[in-house]
Amino acid sequence: MSLSVDLNADLGEVEASEWELIGLVSSANIACGFHAGNPTSMTASIVTARKAGVAVGAHPSLADRENFGRREWPVTSNEIFALVTYQVGAFQAIANSLGVRPNHVKPHGALYNMAARDPALAEAVAHALLAVDRSLILFAPGGSALAQAGETLGLRVAHEAFADRNYLSDGALVPRTRPDALLYDPEEVAARVLRMLQEQVVRSVEGIDVAIRADTICVHGDTPDAVAVAKKLRATLAAAGIEVVAPRA
Repeated sequence: MSLSVDLNADLGEVEASEWELIGLVSSANIACGFHAGNPTSMTASIVTARKAGVAVGAHPSLADRENFGRREWPVTSNEIFALVTYQVGAFQAIANSLGVRPNHVKPHGALYNMAARDPALAEAVAHALLAVDRSLILFAPGGSALAQAGETLGLRVAHEAFADRNYLSDGALVPRTRPDALLYDPEEVAARVLRMLQEQVVRSVEGIDVAIRADTICVHGDTPDAVAVAKKLRATLAAAGIEVVAPRA
């Protein structure tokens, strides 16, 4: 059986490496202005992705530029619905003005993690996609409240795994506050992703194999040597006969 996977990376966050990454991935998650970016950068990122033949999606966040959208705080489901609807709607309008059809939505940082755990917040995110464009694909961790909410409400969900993040034995990501949160070695990252795809497991930091589903795999542009990691990953996937292709709405 032939395998395929989507590789995604964040764009519009003013990382020097992100423009090199665009040629190595199949999907770009574009910052919508709340944790990074602005209308001008959104436009530039969409144009760059279009030239590279890369699918584009909105990357909405909590309204928290100071902490790059990575600090959790108390929010209601109504607030999340409004935040996500606003950002995805603005992204949709800019993309449409450029003749580009948005393909997906991937929540950013704290919003992603909170919605993955909290069914009420997850449902708010999913309802926001339904309100703007129900054909948009929701990127969400497999087995999470966010994935379940999207599937229950009839959205197409791409289950996401992370190439350069470590996992706990319950399937959650190791918090970024810990020194072992990130992986840096391109060889180790590539071997891990290959195992995710071929065996559907990932080795946790506790040394336990955890079941994982990976329809789309994230490579973070702000990780040191992100380009080297992505190049090694692409070469490894090609050698294994695994096609890199974006899911399509």
